[in-house]
Amino acid sequence: MYTLTADEYACLAELAKVYRDVHLAQIKQKQGWNPRLGIDALCFQHYGAESMLGALITPCELWLVVVPHQSSLTAPLADSLTLLLPSGTYRLALEHLPGGYAIYKRVILQDLEELENMQEAARLAQQMMARLMQPTDAHDA
Repeated sequence: MYTLTADEYACLAELAKVYRDVHLAQIKQKQGWNPRLGIDALCFQHYGAESMLGALITPCELWLVVVPHQSSLTAPLADSLTLLLPSGTYRLALEHLPGGYAIYKRVILQDLEELENMQEAARLAQQMMARLMQPTDAHDA
């Protein structure tokens, strides 16, 4: 597996800003909103040849996200994506965002009120991704 390019990191940063612009007002109305947290795309890695997989942290939730590479799209995206990870099968819903962005997402953890800062959120995202990428029986060991 190779690391993300500078362009891919820039794309993820822009995607997080677009997501913030679309959702922040709604997020602030949710129970469990944590004003110490922002919105960021974290822990992304390549998932197959045509997408990236990672976490999206918001002030309320931690999401599992797949970002299709826009340049490789040859057909419209399906409304949902079934993701097969070592820890199990996850169904993600499609969301179109301004600027031509599209993501598949599934909430993994809600109520992040106890987190003190984005560093704690980043650690939580790392732990989540590590668990999702482990086979289920590895959790029992």
